[in-house]
Amino acid sequence: MEDSIKKGQEIELDIETLAYGGRGIAKADGFVVFVENAIPGQRVKARVYRKRKGFAEARALEVLKRSPEEVEAKCPHFGECGGCRSQNLDYTAQLKYKHQQVVESLERLGGFAKPPVFETLASPDQFYYRNKMEYSFGRKRWVTKSEVDKDVVSKPKDFALGLHIRGRFDKILDLDTCFLQSPESVEILNFVREFVLQTGIPAYSTKDHTGFWRNLVIREGKNTGERLINLVTAENPQHDNVVEELAAKLTEKFEDTTTVIQNINRKKAQIAFGDEERVLFGPGCIQEKIGDLTFQISANSFFQTNTKGAEILYEKVVEFADFRNDEIVYDLYCGAGTISIYIADKVKEVVGFELIRSAVRDAKFNCRLNHVENCLFVTGDLKDSLKVSLENSAKWGTPATVIIDPPRAGMHDNVVQGVLKLQPQKIVYVSCNPATFARDAKALCLAEYELMRVQPVDMFPMTPHIELVSLLERVED
Repeated sequence: MEDSIKKGQEIELDIETLAYGGRGIAKADGFVVFVENAIPGQRVKARVYRKRKGFAEARALEVLKRSPEEVEAKCPHFGECGGCRSQNLDYTAQLKYKHQQVVESLERLGGFAKPPVFETLASPDQFYYRNKMEYSFGRKRWVTKSEVDKDVVSKPKDFALGLHIRGRFDKILDLDTCFLQSPESVEILNFVREFVLQTGIPAYSTKDHTGFWRNLVIREGKNTGERLINLVTAENPQHDNVVEELAAKLTEKFEDTTTVIQNINRKKAQIAFGDEERVLFGPGCIQEKIGDLTFQISANSFFQTNTKGAEILYEKVVEFADFRNDEIVYDLYCGAGTISIYIADKVKEVVGFELIRSAVRDAKFNCRLNHVENCLFVTGDLKDSLKVSLENSAKWGTPATVIIDPPRAGMHDNVVQGVLKLQPQKIVYVSCNPATFARDAKALCLAEYELMRVQPVDMFPMTPHIELVSLLERVED
């Protein structure tokens, strides 16, 4: 069958399961086809857009038979937005496939036979769970399917405020509703859109790097009710008064907004991060609570996006680590110190390692905010600073437990080797990428560790993203 499948060909396929990343998997006479916009149980007509050795990639054109796990998507933008790809899949099924994908990653990439993976823990909220949303301004609005079908363009083509179309950095879907953050967040989105359109000041363009408006970022304290609105712009002092007017109108209309800031981004890269920050209203930050702890969050701070899900995640870290009051713990990739502070009252001392200086400043501030005195934070690249920690073990102490919460790319090989030289009795690895986790777990277990438990936690309902907590224990000679 492999020789008979060609690029551009239309073919009918039965979707058998779901791949990590959200694509359906089908087989045409044994030949694997990954299908965009398809879920298990469907029969679809699909067009092949790429052919590779051993597999093909296709895009569903029409659903010929519905799946028994299929539900009606809640959002009118479903299918075009780059956000909730799994919204038409029953939530119980989402949890099932996320568990399956973790198992398959560990088996296929890690070489683990029957890995000890528990069933996925559900998010407390399936919708409105995000505490942060980044919306983008742009000059290339995505013309929706309904507009094409009706042959009517209902909005300006040269302006949009919303989310990027999946796979298109230059096209933005002009959102008027979203079920990810909160209903109030969507009201703010629509209000900002109308204000900006009336100013006549153009959005920033990544093509010629002109224009002004770049991003709208909204952060919410789900447990405190506080809200931060961040207006990310290019640099143009002539427009400062317009931004200030928008800030004033936002605080007047949305009274529960506690702070508004402007981040000035001078870089060409389209990132919602500024080189300079102007506080236009309020303290310039918000506070959020996880359990009994309070954390200060600034516009550019890292903080777990699903607050209620983070509480479940951190409790699993505590459960798996089974801390002793007299032990020293290293927290690698500690960010703003949320895990370090969360476990501080259960151990003797926590030493956190983090590359980003602003995150370390946040971590130290959050320690003071919570009267935590047994956390030490080391600033530097882990592949270098972990080596320094080995040389200074008398100063920082030898860890009984190491917590690892790396970015999606996982650990650098030098960090893996550094962890092995530390020889902790336990490693608690938190991951947002089952594939890189499987690679790192394999490297650790080829040395002297055994994978004891893996707990997927659904931090991002309606999306293919997966978070997990795992426990590895050192094998005694």
